[in-house]
Amino acid sequence: MPWREVSVVEERREFVRLAKVEGANRRELCRRFGIHPSTGYKWLARGACDLEDRSRRPHTSPGRTEAHIEARVLAVRDAHPAWGARKACARA
Repeated sequence: MPWREVSVVEERREFVRLAKVEGANRRELCRRFGIHPSTGYKWLARGACDLEDRSRRPHTSPGRTEAHIEARVLAVRDAHPAWGARKACARA
């Protein structure tokens, strides 16, 4: 009997489908699928169409260096690749 290959998203869709059945024990389904109940309820809130992993990248980076300063630093580094950070910072 060959192994049945199932993607992560298909497993999540199966969980949501089984959890939406009338009278389904959601905590027991979470144990069966090996997930925490809060994760199961999060997937149910998202719905069956939005179950892919989401990016953890922040929407904004308030501490990011301004683009014109970054361009100057990169220009100095490209012009003098042997310089260290201290000398490049003093010249940039």
